[in-house]
Amino acid sequence: MGTVVDAVNKEANGSLLAEKKVTVVFVLGGPGSGKGTQCANIVQHFGFTHLSAGDLLRAEIKSGSTNGTMIQNMIKDGEIVPSETKIEPEFVLFFDCAKEEMERRLLNRNQGRDDDNIDTIRKRFMVFLESSLPVINYYNTKGKVRKIDAAKPIEEVFEDVKAVFLAHAKVVVA
Repeated sequence: MGTVVDAVNKEANGSLLAEKKVTVVFVLGGPGSGKGTQCANIVQHFGFTHLSAGDLLRAEIKSGSTNGTMIQNMIKDGEIVPSETKIEPEFVLFFDCAKEEMERRLLNRNQGRDDDNIDTIRKRFMVFLESSLPVINYYNTKGKVRKIDAAKPIEEVFEDVKAVFLAHAKVVVA
């Protein structure tokens, strides 16, 4: 029986992308930068499907699989879980936010997540700097990064997000 991660990999690498033209947008930012909040807004406003790596990994943990146990241990250690899926995005939405603001948000969100404690949060910041910033820099050299000031209030951040998506839609339609 397949796992949640297997199903997503199959969809990402196979039938879903082969059957129809999809717009893939990578949403990156440090822990607590507002990725989940803004992705929910994007789904509601633009009708995108949101595949959250974090949510999928947590579902795999709940499944009780061997992969789930391995993933849980990596998350507790603040590590990034390796991905085998290779998809080229139309653009990368980068939520830029100061470390102090992200830390404040994470400590105040009270979602009961194992990785929302100060030691793990600090490890996650380091992992973000080591793992995600090189990805952002790579796509920046290709002109694909759209940087958003994520330290602003949620509504203001989403206005900036909408502007990026609307500008992209005009390019695609034209």
